[in-house]
Amino acid sequence: MDDAKRVGEVAQVAVEVAGAIGRIVLTRPERGNAVTVQSCVELVDALDRLDGDDEVAVILLQAQGRNFCVGADLEEGFQSEGRAWSPQFTAFVERFGLVDGVPRDPGGVVTLRIAALRKPLVVAVQGAAVGAGASMLLPCDIRVIADDARIGFVFAKRGIASESLASWLLPRVVGPTRALDWVLTGRLVPAAEVEAAGLATHVVPREDVLARAEAIAVQIAEGTSRVAAGVARQLIWGMLGEQSPWEAHRIESQVVWQAASGADVAEGVASFLEKRAPQFPLRVPSDYPDYVPPWPGARPM
Repeated sequence: MDDAKRVGEVAQVAVEVAGAIGRIVLTRPERGNAVTVQSCVELVDALDRLDGDDEVAVILLQAQGRNFCVGADLEEGFQSEGRAWSPQFTAFVERFGLVDGVPRDPGGVVTLRIAALRKPLVVAVQGAAVGAGASMLLPCDIRVIADDARIGFVFAKRGIASESLASWLLPRVVGPTRALDWVLTGRLVPAAEVEAAGLATHVVPREDVLARAEAIAVQIAEGTSRVAAGVARQLIWGMLGEQSPWEAHRIESQVVWQAASGADVAEGVASFLEKRAPQFPLRVPSDYPDYVPPWPGARPM
């Protein structure tokens, strides 16, 4: 693993690239991979790095130890008005700025960065995924969850209404009725219920979680066009906010027209006719089309 280490700090996130798979690992198993300001910054750095690497086709997010992520590290606590800022939080605010006069939510910064990816992201979840650790799952494209996992949007139990974009993403993934149930009760939701609600793509035995996630990542990397996969994940998420299918039709018309004369379509057709595995030549970000509107889009000023 290539540790995202800074001077005087122990890295909380590790990154590696093996073939076409970029892997991000939460590396605080002794703390349940609890989120800190530092780990949020390291996650953004890792996502930036892999999203900008032409050799990476798909990103795999996983965690060491018994739990995926137990939420905010309560020993670090929440930064707030009247409390002296830690050096890490000061650096975070200097980098990411304010919104409406207050520092941005670190978990929300991570979730927004996942949402903005131009590459598919597969996440492997074991044990508890709670608070920011649960919200982090929402913009992931494929979620492989252990059958003994528990997902908890426990914000109200800590005196916070919502964070890490859960108020926007959760009702869009599972519907407002289930979202309200999970958030208002703050209960730990079992994997079977998570699957029934559509939050889990696959529920498998704990010992099979990582292998299944890796197999899906390989299937995406080896079987699909990187540009097409990136555009598809951006459009599927981005079109959720449109009032009419005409916007999707407008952009997809560009996609079809521009891609039809491109190298990936030529290879996709040829490999099908020749009954062989495709070798798509185009890469992300180098060949990513500029006519696709970025999602979530530019930060409102």
